Amino acid sequence: MYLAAETWPDLGEYFESESLALVPLGSTEQHGPHLPEGTDHMIAEALAREAADRGGYLCTPTVTVGVSPHHRQFHGTMWVDPPAFRKYVESLTRNLTYHGIDRVIYVNAHGGNVTHLREVGRRLHEDRTAYAVEWMWNESIPDLVDDLFAVNGPHGGPKETAMIMHLAGNLVDPDRLDDARDGGLVEWGRDTNHQFGARTFFDAIENTDNGVLGDQTDATPEKGERLFEAATDQLVNLCDWLADQPFADLMPREHV
Repeated sequence: MYLAAETWPDLGEYFESESLALVPLGSTEQHGPHLPEGTDHMIAEALAREAADRGGYLCTPTVTVGVSPHHRQFHGTMWVDPPAFRKYVESLTRNLTYHGIDRVIYVNAHGGNVTHLREVGRRLHEDRTAYAVEWMWNESIPDLVDDLFAVNGPHGGPKETAMIMHLAGNLVDPDRLDDARDGGLVEWGRDTNHQFGARTFFDAIENTDNGVLGDQTDATPEKGERLFEAATDQLVNLCDWLADQPFADLMPREHV
């Protein structure tokens, strides 16, 4: 069920029996020369709406601009400051609780949002307003991601390229896949641009001139479909688990 497409009486019927909502979030930022700037929020919305349909849950409209100042040197990148993002998401979630939602899954597809969504969830949990958790699609299927790609890359790499090939293949420029790989940083590891335990970069452009990492030529629509199906299964499982939990069990423990 997609909230924006329903009438208020029909939504009232949902709120009478269910108390869970999925909120897709992503970004509008550069994803190299081959992918659209909406890559992250397109992936998040597709996963959230599919899981909502399969599980009979509610999906809200998508938050399309996130915390992306580290991509600001590239044309068209949009972002909001972290405090504004946290305040907006928290307010949106409190709005949902007004209608009877008391558990929320932030279906996230942008790494820059992670810490801020977890902080919002902590605040809502602390004051016993709601149980809101951040879910990142690729973190739900790490073994499959590793199995499908020899060189993955955390941004604009083959996993995101494959997902967009599957979801909106017309938005992927196939003639730029080689350029994406050759103009970016193929090999990426825990020690890349670190010195003596400190991270020595702030912006994406300090790592790669064209903004992306990994080997994009390893992506195919078929791999994207496998990723999408596996991640959707995981999200539905999370929804079902969370919907079954007694609300009291999700709330903070008392002081010892």
